[in-house]
Amino acid sequence: MDKLTAEEIYYTMVLGRKFEYAAKEHYMTGEISGFLHLDIGQEALSVAAMKAFDHGDVFTTYREHIMAIARGIEPKAVMAELFGKKTGVSEGRGGSMHLFDPTHFFYGGDAIVGGHLPNAVGCAYARKFQESEHGVMAVFGDGATNGGAFFESLNISSAWKLPILFLCENNRYAIGTEITRVAPFLEQAKKAEPYMPTMEVDGNDAVAVYEAVKEAQAYIQKSHGPIFIEAFTYRWEGHSMSDPGTYRSPEEMEIWKRRDPIARMQALLKERYGMSEAQIEALDQKAQAAVDEAVEYASKSPEPVVAELFEHVFVEEVAHD
Repeated sequence: MDKLTAEEIYYTMVLGRKFEYAAKEHYMTGEISGFLHLDIGQEALSVAAMKAFDHGDVFTTYREHIMAIARGIEPKAVMAELFGKKTGVSEGRGGSMHLFDPTHFFYGGDAIVGGHLPNAVGCAYARKFQESEHGVMAVFGDGATNGGAFFESLNISSAWKLPILFLCENNRYAIGTEITRVAPFLEQAKKAEPYMPTMEVDGNDAVAVYEAVKEAQAYIQKSHGPIFIEAFTYRWEGHSMSDPGTYRSPEEMEIWKRRDPIARMQALLKERYGMSEAQIEALDQKAQAAVDEAVEYASKSPEPVVAELFEHVFVEEVAHD
């Protein structure tokens, strides 16, 4: 990884964490409503995976704010969507759980656990049919690996050698249920081993995630078929704002906070690339300014037009020659 890429990843990670804390603050004031799933603690995985998978289609689950920003969607548009405003990336129709932007090939925020996996497989089939050089990345949590759609997606993508990367974000908990209570092992990649090559990576190490996703992207682009990456990480917040997270001990939380992905990336910038405290502080201040701008933009943006409520709900009839 070159210095420019490392700087960009660090900046986006800091931007993402500050964005999430701002979202949490404005949820508490009532300016953001509905569900809100924060990604604090998982920034290395969310940012590095998006930066590495620089071409192709991306399907994600609903904890996708930082992923959307890392994919290139403006923080202002993401924050405005959280505020339910017309200027949001989904025009205020989806909120936190539905950040969807086809101009960035980002099909994010499926609220059904594992529900986006068959869609991602269908997209991968289309890419293969079109003989496109680009593939698909599907990001999902460990909880999704217990669903039928997960195994069906592995099976058909393997049988048809589709260009898809399955990226499992294993943060150990599906809402409040630890994965080892509902699966016989912690490593969910074992479920994919009969179908395709698998890789495991430290999800709190941005460089490791970046290199693994780059390797996997090259693999699927060479028409070798699907591949599976499992990244181990940990969310610092509850499942959503309504979850106090009391099922996790303070000792467990402390162990994972000592593995802070942002602190690790900051240390790398100093040790490998010789960046100074002043240079790093400048990136931090730039990120804070971007978040402040996003909040102001969202706060001042117009509400959606009520008359448009039923638009884009049903498919429009089209003529066939």
